[in-house]
Amino acid sequence: MNIRNYLCVLTLFSVPAVAGITFDTPEGSLKLYGDVEFNVDAASRTGQLTSLRTSAGKDWKAGDAERWDVNGRILIGLDGYRLMDNRNFAGFTVQPLADLTGSMNLDDAAFFFGREQDWKFKVGRYEAYDMFPLNQDTLIEYSGNTANNLYNDGYGYIYMMKEGRGRSSSGGAVQLSKQSGPFYFEVNAQASDGTTLFQERNYHGNALDNKKNTIYLRPVVAWSYNDLSAAIAMERNVVSNAYGYTDSNGQFSDQSKRNGYGATFTWNGQRANPEDGVVLNLSTAWLDATGEKDFSAGSNILWHDLELGYIYANNDVKEFNLANLDVNSDGEFILGKYTIHTLHTSYRIRNVMEMNNFDIYLGAYWSKLNIEQQQDDKDRYGARVRFKYHF
Repeated sequence: MNIRNYLCVLTLFSVPAVAGITFDTPEGSLKLYGDVEFNVDAASRTGQLTSLRTSAGKDWKAGDAERWDVNGRILIGLDGYRLMDNRNFAGFTVQPLADLTGSMNLDDAAFFFGREQDWKFKVGRYEAYDMFPLNQDTLIEYSGNTANNLYNDGYGYIYMMKEGRGRSSSGGAVQLSKQSGPFYFEVNAQASDGTTLFQERNYHGNALDNKKNTIYLRPVVAWSYNDLSAAIAMERNVVSNAYGYTDSNGQFSDQSKRNGYGATFTWNGQRANPEDGVVLNLSTAWLDATGEKDFSAGSNILWHDLELGYIYANNDVKEFNLANLDVNSDGEFILGKYTIHTLHTSYRIRNVMEMNNFDIYLGAYWSKLNIEQQQDDKDRYGARVRFKYHF
């Protein structure tokens, strides 16, 4: 029996220092900046195995063929910031995107205010604290929709505590954060159409009907000391009967229970030693959802621009409506208990053509999915070249 082992390309990401041009005004400073990301990809299959996506285009759909692809986007950012003598501040950020599909999209759009080195309130579209950092890897909905299309019904899923992190296309978020010595506290609340989490709005073989918006509460407690940092967090939809389906007896079945928990640890030796320091991440996440329980763990290390990483997932899909499968064989879908093993690597080539704002990233992955009582599982693999230019 053939099992579709759908993979997502794990490659590279780097967040360069934002240079840009700053303008001073009586109401504060304005900064104009941008960056270019263009990719040349090759993958054994285009389908989606994990919560990561394989293309820069938002309209890209999973397929069942080898893929050669050129994709990417250009970002133009504008930030505003005003700081008072008493340390009070306010500001905004907006980052429109133009991608190769011919679409105009949006990364961040947020307004914030607070008191420096104390507290901050933010509202809009943005990403909250990263509870599953992947070092130089990217293609994690990097175009902005980190809360959309993460779950592809019937295919493998790697839970990374991203469902309530933000950047939803169907709603916004508010956040309150507080810095106290070595501790950082954050509470993020995202309100959105919860069915956008699922590709084609299907879950466990049923088409979802949105009744009311979900509200994900996502508290985080982080601690840092010198090169070491750690964080624990949870995310939970607190609105019951937000979405679900109506069964054959006319009864509405709530599918909106999603409770996630996670922890992450980081050693960042590059803070004190940018040339020879090591960055090490260890992360784990657990999801208790309607009819499904998912566990994920990942580790990665970065040294001298070379990154190596591994991600493990062990999931159990307890419920699935096989009557609604629109495929030739239910064997094409992942049902029951399964594990996913993924190895990934990336390398950053700095200062291309002697320009300190132009880098090239080389990345590759290999992934294997194992399903209980199945023998015909197949691996997936792929590679990417990314051109990264920031200004």
